[in-house]
Amino acid sequence: MKKIALSGAGGQLGRVLRKALLERGANLRSAAGSRALEPIVEGEDVMHGDLRDPAVVDRLLEGVDVLIHMAGTSVERPLPEIIENNLRGLVEVYEGARRHGVGRVIFASSNHAIGMHPVEEKLALDCDFRPDGFYGLSKVWGEALGRLYWDKHGIETVSIRIGSCIEKPTEFRHLSTWLGFEDLLQLIDLSINVPDLGYQVVWGVSNNTRSYWDNSGTNSGATRLGYQPRQNAEDYAAEILAKANPLDATAQRYQGGSFASFDFTPPERRNPKR
Repeated sequence: MKKIALSGAGGQLGRVLRKALLERGANLRSAAGSRALEPIVEGEDVMHGDLRDPAVVDRLLEGVDVLIHMAGTSVERPLPEIIENNLRGLVEVYEGARRHGVGRVIFASSNHAIGMHPVEEKLALDCDFRPDGFYGLSKVWGEALGRLYWDKHGIETVSIRIGSCIEKPTEFRHLSTWLGFEDLLQLIDLSINVPDLGYQVVWGVSNNTRSYWDNSGTNSGATRLGYQPRQNAEDYAAEILAKANPLDATAQRYQGGSFASFDFTPPERRNPKR
């Protein structure tokens, strides 16, 4: 049985994955940041610590076959924090994977790597990166880092561009971006177990009628994984469309939603000297 490590196990999605993987009998080591995890089951393999510290990374990855990397800052924050948690920490993780012979990393990328694309566009996996902030920029960098470590060191990576991963969609944007928990778990299971993946990128999105993102294609990451999402945000459309859209005009214009409108300079205020 493969030994799996889960970083960021105390976060929103980390908690979902930790519980589900343990229920499925996975040989799992779960790691949190500064706060220790309370074991869910007797004898559970848990740890905590700062992943910028190579010694902590060594404890996490010793004897591990696959790392699910969910750790890091997950919202828009000042650049120094993003650099420390999402760039520096990720380099330490990949260097630890080299030291310990970890064969595969499942990287939690994000739709915010492409969040400045207009909502009218349907995006393939080879679309241009258009990050909607420093957080999204860190995910662009993280995907490129995974590519580097596959090309130079043979560490496989599956980069999952996670949409709105919550129990059920609650607002208009989610009709396009929702990733249900059932589909998330399918993606993780496939990313752990499908052999010989190399480097792959996949949209982390359910089978939404209004999806912004296209996972099809003979050579796409979803096809290589065999990902067949079953959930559809449209099942909640009537309830959602009866409510007002909570996003401002800028957030409604771009796929990144509220991340796009944060610190956004309106066109009429740009280039005042031009």
